[in-house]
Amino acid sequence: MVTTSAPNSQKQNKSTGKSAIPQPKTARGEATRRAILSAAERVIGEKGYNDASIGHITSEAGVAQGTFYIYFKTKEQVFSELVLEMGRLVRHTISESSVSLTDRLDVEKAGLTAFLRFVRAHPNLYKIVQEALFVDPAAYQEYYSKFVTGYRVGLLAAVKKGQISEGDAEIRAWALMGIGRALGEQLVVFHTKKTIPELVDSAHHLIVNGLKP
Repeated sequence: MVTTSAPNSQKQNKSTGKSAIPQPKTARGEATRRAILSAAERVIGEKGYNDASIGHITSEAGVAQGTFYIYFKTKEQVFSELVLEMGRLVRHTISESSVSLTDRLDVEKAGLTAFLRFVRAHPNLYKIVQEALFVDPAAYQEYYSKFVTGYRVGLLAAVKKGQISEGDAEIRAWALMGIGRALGEQLVVFHTKKTIPELVDSAHHLIVNGLKP
């Protein structure tokens, strides 16, 4: 189930170059829009973008096809919104997981745990983001770029506090995100039997200690 972002206008999105999606003005309209997004999450996540149709989405949402076009112009627009929504939700989830922590290494472990729990709870959203590389590269790039921006700031602050060693913060951010993405695939694509704590403990040991004996 996805939630909606704060209302915005029809101004162009600076990152993707696309028009922002207009937000419903009534509670009923908002509920309908959420139902369409949630249905699209399930249908596109299960069928893939090419095989999922607007008819499949509206049928799953329990609304008429004409209703779809009140809120979205195309299937691609729904897809793009789901990618960006995943980013908003994950960033919020990770932030909440570490709000009371002060040590960067503890933040890393808590954030990775929160991310994998989110992925397990929203496997279709995870699949949609990975498919975005081919369907909507602009949304895909925005998703990861926003993560890198915040990640880099956090790592630089930790270096200044003496909590982690010095190094290229941007490269490290991409590498750490890569660990999370790969472990997400273990859960969603490969259906690993290992538990999230097992995945996190092993990955965190690598992050803290590296491979050197």
